[in-house]
Order: sequence, then C-alpha cells, then structure tokens
Amino acid sequence: MARLAQTAGLSDVQVEILSTVRSFVDREIIPCAQELERGDVYPAEIVAGMRELGLFGLTIPEEFGGLGESLLTYALVVEEIARGWMSVSGVINTHFIVAHMVGRYGTEQQRARLLPRMASGEVRGAFSMSEPDLGSDVAAIRTRARREGDEYVVDGSKMWLTNGGTSNLVAVLVRTEEGAEKPHENLTTLLVEKPEGFGEVAPGLTIPGKIEKMGYKGVDTTEAVFDGFRVGVDAVLGGVPGRGFGHMMDGIEVGRVNVAARACGIAVRAFELAVEYAQQRRTFGRPIAQHQAIAFKLAEMATKVEAAHLMMVNAARLKDAGARNDVEAGMAKLIASEYCAEVTQEAFRIHGGYGYSKEYEIERLMREAPFLLIGEGTSEIQKTIISRGLLREYKLRD
Repeated sequence: MARLAQTAGLSDVQVEILSTVRSFVDREIIPCAQELERGDVYPAEIVAGMRELGLFGLTIPEEFGGLGESLLTYALVVEEIARGWMSVSGVINTHFIVAHMVGRYGTEQQRARLLPRMASGEVRGAFSMSEPDLGSDVAAIRTRARREGDEYVVDGSKMWLTNGGTSNLVAVLVRTEEGAEKPHENLTTLLVEKPEGFGEVAPGLTIPGKIEKMGYKGVDTTEAVFDGFRVGVDAVLGGVPGRGFGHMMDGIEVGRVNVAARACGIAVRAFELAVEYAQQRRTFGRPIAQHQAIAFKLAEMATKVEAAHLMMVNAARLKDAGARNDVEAGMAKLIASEYCAEVTQEAFRIHGGYGYSKEYEIERLMREAPFLLIGEGTSEIQKTIISRGLLREYKLRD
C-alpha cells in the first residue's frame, strides 16, 4: 500500500469500499482514460460499473436503497476515482450534491419518489446555479419562475451544467417573488425532471450541445435554456419556495469537499507518475531521482499531497459530525486545488519533453488540474469565505 494519502480511523467497511474502488480504478479506468479523454467520449461502460458497485447510492440512506455512508467515505471514493480520471468523478459529483439536497431538504414524497431511483443510478442528478452573466454573485440570478395556478413558468438561461445532457434530474436555482426584503430570500430550488439528450428535450427546455473544454472531457458540460418551461409546484425542493439559497449553499459546501478530494486524487496520480519516471529516467549515469534537484521536488510534492489530503479529511469529518465547516471546506478546497496545480506542474517538469507529449498521462493531468482552481468557487472566493469566517470567530471584544 502507498504511504501517501492514507486515512486513520476508518471502519472495516470503509476500508473494504476503498479497496474495491481502487481496484476498479486500476482495472477499469486508468487503462482506458487516455483514449476516452482524447476522443471526448462519455465513459458509459465505466458508469455502468459504478452503478453495479452501488456508488450512485453511496451516501443515500439504506431505507431508500443506498449504502448510507458518510461524506468522508464519499470524498475518499472520489479521491480514488479522480486518481484514475477526474471526469469520471464528475459524473457522480453533481448527482451526489442533488441527492444530498433531496435527502436533507426534500419532502417525504420527494425523497420516496427520487432517492431509490437515484441510489440505483436510474435517475442521475445535475446541479444548476450559475448563469452566463452571473459570476460569483448568486443572489443576483435572473432566471425567473412565475407561478400560474399549480405550475411555475420558468424563463432564463443557466450555465456550466456538469452532466447537463446525460442527467435526467436537475436541481435548478430560480428567482421567485416571495416579497422578501433581501434578494437571496426570493430564490427557490426546483427539481426538474427531464429526458436525457440535447436540443429541446422538453417543451420550453433546451440543452444545447456540449461546451468544448481544454480538459475535463468525456463528461458533458452544457447550458440550459428555459423559455416558458412549465413545472408543477410539487417540484419545489422541500415544498416551500424562497429557501433555495440555503439549499444551494449547503450543496456547494459539500461540493467543495468533493473538489478538494478530486484535487487530492489528481495530485496523488501526478506524484505516482513523477516518482516512477524519476527512477527510470537516467542522466549522467544514474536515475534522475538520485539527483538532489529532483529528489527535493519529490519531497515537496509528497508533502503537499499529504497536507491537502489531511485538510480534505478534516473538512469532511466536521460536516459528518454536524459541525459548521464552511471555513474548513474553503481551506481544504483552496489548498488542495492550488497544491494540485503545483504538484502536477512539477511532475510535468520532471518528465521533461515527454511531459509535453499526448502519449504520456501527465499531459492530460496538466489540462485537468486548472479546472479545480475555479470549480465550486475560485481560490479568491475561498479566501473571501475563509477571511469572513476568521473575522467572525476572532472579532474584537469591546
């Protein structure tokens, strides 16, 4: 077993799950990731394998057909999957966030209707908060849902939907008029069920084609355009409008732990590739790992991998304990994504000219790592969250 990124205090069940997932990654993901990524091909067979392993229901309670595992277990599973290919972890990330939101805030009817099918992978979730001109100002969203009788009529455009085409359930943040004084109190989460595919998938709902990206390929990223789309009032998450901002912020909080886990997974893989190559590549009569310049790089990389992993685990455990973890999740996401970019670049440098070749895996990691610097909030947003939390905790007393 590798020395890095190990987690103390895991149960026998957690150890068994992680061992099974790691074997799956080594056997089913790593050998074909390069080819699938190069062709921007959706990993259908890998997704089917994850369904068989029960990963779509990993955190869904057993009463709804899931495994009932913790956020920590999920984060460690994501770390293993991202080590193989980050795009695969993206397939289940938004699904997990939506399942978390339904499980925590949904009505009894919503939980009973959706969670069993989400646990089996029959229903796959997507998460829709961003808009084309929105940036990080969530409270300023423009997509509106106007109530007409027992329906809402939705108009507007959403952006950056991971799994926008391959999902069949989307948690959409919209503006409703609840008469609240603060803008964020007029936001509502709608659970929109839709067919898979692209184009006008339902009357008034269009999912344009995939957005071309420099990395994070295989998984589809799309827009969603609403033009008079109608959905029943029973689609309001929790049954009460005006609470969507809190729903989404909770989802983003667990999503930040997820992004930190993905960053850890990529960093682990980049280190593995670098330390292996450094012992094979020879210059001046000996492996380059024996040159101090390279040995020191490896030492720094390993330290960053370990630090990021420990902070990610801490943030997940706090959330599992029911404690507030916005600062810790922000810290974990910040340091893991930044360290991931640094470790990946050092691995690239160790590979020299070969790192620039598409034949080598490190080239793919170099295109994937930057996404984690902006996903679920940029590093600057994390610093804002962290600083506000610190100033709240360390407020001067008169």
